[in-house]
Amino acid sequence: MEASEGQKRLPTVSAPTPIEQSRDRGQIDRRTFLTRSAGMAAATATAWAAPAAAADAPAGVPPSMRTPGRPMSGYGQPSGFEKPVARIVAAPYGAVAPGTGAARTPIHALEGTITPSGLHFERHHNGIPEIDPAAHQLLIHGLVGKPLAFTVQALLRYPMTSRTCFIECAGNSSLNTFLKPPQVPAGAIHGMVSCSEWSGVPLAVLLDEAGVDPRGRWLLAEGADGAAMSRSVPLAKALDDAMIALYQNGERLRPEQGYPVRLLLPGWEGNMSVKWLHRIKLTEGPMHTKDETSKYSEPMPDGNARQFTFEMGVKSVITRPSVGMKMQAPGLHEIAGLAWSGAGKIRKVDVSLDGGMSWCEAVLQEPIFSKSLTRFRLPWEWNGARVQLQSRAIDEKGNVQPTRASWLAQYAPEQRYHNNSIQTWAIDADGGVSNVYL
Repeated sequence: MEASEGQKRLPTVSAPTPIEQSRDRGQIDRRTFLTRSAGMAAATATAWAAPAAAADAPAGVPPSMRTPGRPMSGYGQPSGFEKPVARIVAAPYGAVAPGTGAARTPIHALEGTITPSGLHFERHHNGIPEIDPAAHQLLIHGLVGKPLAFTVQALLRYPMTSRTCFIECAGNSSLNTFLKPPQVPAGAIHGMVSCSEWSGVPLAVLLDEAGVDPRGRWLLAEGADGAAMSRSVPLAKALDDAMIALYQNGERLRPEQGYPVRLLLPGWEGNMSVKWLHRIKLTEGPMHTKDETSKYSEPMPDGNARQFTFEMGVKSVITRPSVGMKMQAPGLHEIAGLAWSGAGKIRKVDVSLDGGMSWCEAVLQEPIFSKSLTRFRLPWEWNGARVQLQSRAIDEKGNVQPTRASWLAQYAPEQRYHNNSIQTWAIDADGGVSNVYL
């Protein structure tokens, strides 16, 4: 057993059997879960609804079998019954600046690890530009041997690579830094993270072609949007796993994701994966742009601000159950969620039913990719009592997701970036779920 910092440590006991786990805290192993759930159709009181008996089924052939279906289309769309599954849009400045704000991924309504392109989160500072790819160029200049300008068509001719990784806004989960816990769905709090398969040209290939001057240690990446979004990037990252992304989930980038060209820096602040990329300038040092000084810096307790915290910390969140959902009845359920780390692969996710006093290891869904979302699952039998659900992720480098109290202690009260602290959902006896701070 493990106990979180500042909490009472429970007595050490021998490892319980699956049945003992079910009796004591509700965790059960997956084999027991599947065996138990196989007989649920015959049960009269269960957390899942049993299928209707044959005698209760409507007579005749269903309407869908009586008429031809709709014709094919050039581009598929979700079912009309799934319209409620949409991004959660926040435009804080309204009509004054309608292109400034965020649209969060409804992570609580999705399964697996890949985010559909149409639900990938958006964060914009001055709207989405309409860029003609035939007129767009990517300029590489500054401390290089030969400045180069690449057309989009030229980039599309280069050998490409693909990788699956997440992008997370540095301001994700900032709502949980406020004094009162927001009672909104998981996607409204933690939905500025999404995961896609990205395809494009390794940035190192283009930099090699331009020839990096030995004095060049950083680069400035600038977008062609109305905000001229720009960030300084260490050359070491550019030569490591940075990509000039042209495709997302098999199709060309969408306008809100940087069409026709974006920078991709796996595992680092989403703001640094500059969209609508049109210029890379090699420099001796960071440029200290407006987007990395007045924003995306971290106020510390001593009055200073920490700059250039690029990597996104190890993190997880339970997406089911979470706020907006209701437990229908005691019985068998599955706790499920997402974990990720900018440092590499997720190695382990623990789940607690008692607010961090004790932990049980969840199952990680394969395949597990580096710097990518990982789905975790834990079979669970809820007995109807109040519980406090938490998840705690650990990555391959040994980084452990911090408690909310320990995360807050590092910063000044106004800090809103890089919140990777543990999320707590409380489930009451009536099945209602709420967001609570511990």
